[in-house]
Amino acid sequence: MSNRSTVTEFLLRGFSDVRELQVLHFVVFLMLYLAALVGNLLIISAIVLNRRLHTPMYFFLGNLSVLDLGSISATVPKSMVISLLNTRVISYPACVAQVSLFVVFASTDLALLTIMSYDRYVAICLPLHYERVMNRRACVHMATGAWIAGIVNSALHTGNTFQLPFCQSNVVNQFFCDIPQLLKLACSDFYRIEIGVIALGVFLAVNCFAFILVSYVQIFRAVLRIPSEQGRHKAFSTCLPHLAVVSLLLFTAVFAYLKPPSSSDSNLDLVVGVLYAVLPPMLNPVIYSLRNQEIKAAMKKMMGCRFSSMK
Repeated sequence: MSNRSTVTEFLLRGFSDVRELQVLHFVVFLMLYLAALVGNLLIISAIVLNRRLHTPMYFFLGNLSVLDLGSISATVPKSMVISLLNTRVISYPACVAQVSLFVVFASTDLALLTIMSYDRYVAICLPLHYERVMNRRACVHMATGAWIAGIVNSALHTGNTFQLPFCQSNVVNQFFCDIPQLLKLACSDFYRIEIGVIALGVFLAVNCFAFILVSYVQIFRAVLRIPSEQGRHKAFSTCLPHLAVVSLLLFTAVFAYLKPPSSSDSNLDLVVGVLYAVLPPMLNPVIYSLRNQEIKAAMKKMMGCRFSSMK
């Protein structure tokens, strides 16, 4: 406890010490954050206000947008403040909160993406059973299960990480408090317990990805039998971007979390952090709104009603 109490704050690594580049980092992150904020809020609003979108697919998509908002809000605003004010300090409680929230949202995100792949599998491969399998009660139970799994996973990782005594340093080699970088600061062999928990988490994440992959293989086989070229294009345009975002999130996160704590710090850590913490929450609204005619129609109707009410 005495060793742990010596660390009351952490110093997050910035992208640069040059003032002009710090301002550039602030502007870029602000644009990414606003894009994610506006995109996800539009999707949530369109789904809530349009009764035609009260279906299992859009129920899960609304949950995904909430998760994306939470995930990017847990990391990016603090990084922008650091660049703008040229201060790298984050308090110990704030670091704990950041780790806890990010792991909750990221873990639930992966679980929900797995559920969404199953939803698409049932819709395309078993269309006659869709309403029975994906009924309202089943959807609520699956979404609730994803949230509970994320909360439990976060509590496990956060508790294991912050029970460690930090006495090596207080400089975190990342733009947010991330578990792999915090483990490098531990001065006790107990960090190996958290590494074991991470290995278990990676194993479960890989199983989720395998499930998603198998689901999409079955979907693609069914899609190839569709005689309509337009139908095939619609199915592929929905599934392939989803698979691409899942792959980006999973592979970059696995790389970051499985990298040995003894390995040297590098700019690669910052780049990988951006790839799994910033880009997916911003890309999901683009994929699910620009490539989805129903979402675009709902957004146009929503914006049209708003403009007409202002006249």
